[in-house]
Amino acid sequence: MQYKDYYKILGVERGATQDEIKKAYRLLARKYHPDVSKESNAEERFKEVAEAYEVLKDPKKRAAYDQLGSWQPGEEFRPPPDWEKHFRHFEFDLGEGRADFSDFFSDLFGMGRRSARGGTPFGARGQDIEAAVEVTLEEACRGKEAEFDFSILEFDSAGAARRRPRSVRVRIPKGVVDGERLRVPGKGGKGRGGAADGDLYLYVRFRPHSLFRSVGHDLYLELPVAPWEAALGATIAIPTLQDGARVKLPPGSRSGQRLRLSGKGLPRRSGGAGDLYCVIQIVTPEALTDRERSLLQELARVSAFNPRRHWKGP
Repeated sequence: MQYKDYYKILGVERGATQDEIKKAYRLLARKYHPDVSKESNAEERFKEVAEAYEVLKDPKKRAAYDQLGSWQPGEEFRPPPDWEKHFRHFEFDLGEGRADFSDFFSDLFGMGRRSARGGTPFGARGQDIEAAVEVTLEEACRGKEAEFDFSILEFDSAGAARRRPRSVRVRIPKGVVDGERLRVPGKGGKGRGGAADGDLYLYVRFRPHSLFRSVGHDLYLELPVAPWEAALGATIAIPTLQDGARVKLPPGSRSGQRLRLSGKGLPRRSGGAGDLYCVIQIVTPEALTDRERSLLQELARVSAFNPRRHWKGP
């Protein structure tokens, strides 16, 4: 058989920790998930990454895999004698896409093997399903009902695999954040042989908003102000995702300065909410009336203000 280097597939060293392996898998699964990826080979790479993680996420399976030794990817090799004794007792997760896993995986880890009693396959937990869900900031504040259609791998009493369509409706709770991974227990594929059903994993993606951007539970809003408002100070009405608010602009405000409104960000599932930061942007008029130009010219004559005073001249 041809060797597959699961460490190289995940982009980690052979001595990587389990947390490093999990982090690498999540990044790659997110990059190549067919529902969201723009890569031309996304589906193939997603299956390859899932196969590598299926082995390396379990310390016992990983130890058995490591005993194969180090080979070049694609190199023909044979497992050491009696190698199978290292994994004979494993229970395998025949999850999403497992029917499409490589011959390398199937030959080593016994895909489709029968039990010693001869009849039914080993019991296996139902497949886990991964899907992306797009959420607006307003929906993140109140929650959202979402329906997902996908196919799952099921086995009949003889052990033959077939894909069946399934539709699941779930509620996205309020307080989610961009990039969060939600687990919906038992909403994946059906288990077999008495094993548990799989789970549904949802990757949350925030739809771009015309006014706000989010960082965790905090929101950021660009606050355009006129030069005289920045110089003299002002009280300005601003939009929020809930009910609107007013912010006090102190005299002498500068572009880039942030004004914080506590509790006006996205809600937290544990209670409370993040903050809203108004980022001051001083905006000059695009056109001036004769009166406005005259006043600004007068200000230029009488003002001693020099915005470049920190420069060191010759």
